[in-house]
Amino acid sequence: MPNIALEIGRISANLGVTAAYGEPQDIDGERFVPVAATWTGFGGGSDETGNGGGGGGGFSMPIGAYVRRNGELRFEPNLIATLAVAIPLFWVTGRMLAKLVRALKK
Repeated sequence: MPNIALEIGRISANLGVTAAYGEPQDIDGERFVPVAATWTGFGGGSDETGNGGGGGGGFSMPIGAYVRRNGELRFEPNLIATLAVAIPLFWVTGRMLAKLVRALKK
């Protein structure tokens, strides 16, 4: 069985900037670079007999794009996509915090 730490390192080498910034696109003479907020996490382990396992996951939320128009570069946020993802995220987070507070009060 391959070393889990080395395998996770190999996989995570492709994350980071390449996950947050997309490939530049040229549309009608303007250049766009899509931008996303990303989170990733990995874990793994093994026992003395050689049994092991690992896993990971990630999340990506489109937040906008860098746009070059007339020689000027600016960031243009994608408010619709951000709201579409943020509203359920905040709702779930609020519910979890409410349950945590109730559990801690007991």
